[in-house]
Amino acid sequence: MKTVYTKNHILRNSKTELFGGELVKPFERPERMEYILNEIKTRKLGAILDPVNFDMDIIYKIHDKKYVDFLNNAWNEWVALGFKGEAIPTVYPSRSMNSDVVPTFIEGKLGYYCLANETSISEGTVEAAYESVKVALTAADMLDEEKSVFALCRPPGHHASKDQYGGYCFFNNVAIAAEKLKEKGAKRIFILDIDFHHGNGTQAIFYDRSDVFFVSLHGDPKDAFPHFLGHADEKGSGEGVGYNCNYPMPPGTPYDVWTKSLDDSISKIQNFSPDALIVSLGVDTYENDPISFFKLKSDDFFDVGRKIASINLPTLFVMEGGYAIKEIGVNTVNTLKGFENE
Repeated sequence: MKTVYTKNHILRNSKTELFGGELVKPFERPERMEYILNEIKTRKLGAILDPVNFDMDIIYKIHDKKYVDFLNNAWNEWVALGFKGEAIPTVYPSRSMNSDVVPTFIEGKLGYYCLANETSISEGTVEAAYESVKVALTAADMLDEEKSVFALCRPPGHHASKDQYGGYCFFNNVAIAAEKLKEKGAKRIFILDIDFHHGNGTQAIFYDRSDVFFVSLHGDPKDAFPHFLGHADEKGSGEGVGYNCNYPMPPGTPYDVWTKSLDDSISKIQNFSPDALIVSLGVDTYENDPISFFKLKSDDFFDVGRKIASINLPTLFVMEGGYAIKEIGVNTVNTLKGFENE
């Protein structure tokens, strides 16, 4: 399986994350990619290719222009005001306050466009986010000739909605890749999100559409980030009713329970008969992940890959989460090797 990857992900190298009431070293950090890349090379998964340039206007098919403008300018606005640290919002449009007017001051803008303030904006953040989109688009474009491709994206994307960032995500890579496949002629796309955390952004983007079926297997939002989306009764709206499905699961869920949700998802994929499958590949379902609570073991990821391969569709894997740094490479490549039945 070919991998698309860019060393420019390093442009996103923030130093702070709000966690447990402290500013700590971010869980989502550049070393994640190095462990995955080393495992790909060691186990000879396949060629590693650089992304190519694309017309970035495709982003506007997914994200609001004012939101993109905000991302393009946020860091410069922050620095121009003399702030010394990384940009973290301190105020939000809460349920008791009007949220329809976008503030002009950067502090208010950050709060308006941010869904979770663990994610700081630092120098190079938006540039890295564009590079991540290029990786996803390049990999999607390769599905013409390849049966499967791995987009080694960083920063990840599935928490980014039409006009909000957070959960380490800025642009929604899988959603943009889905639009690319639609441009190339695909009529129906299935997005399978197996990251531990619910893909709230992807769900919100496609919630009223019937051409993109979204399924997410994740920690119950009553107990896990992002907390306010991802419940089992969220089925879609308008034309999208019946094309959204969530499988929230409780703390301590082992693989033999988790995989029942995967099996049910596979039946939905087969019934939907999509032209292509996009997998939001998060390996933070691993038993020792520091910010998750499922109990999958490294060998379980082989079986995850085999099950996805059994669907027999053109498949684009897009990297999302996974924060057990030393094991992230093993678990990621185990999934991809399982898909290739190795």
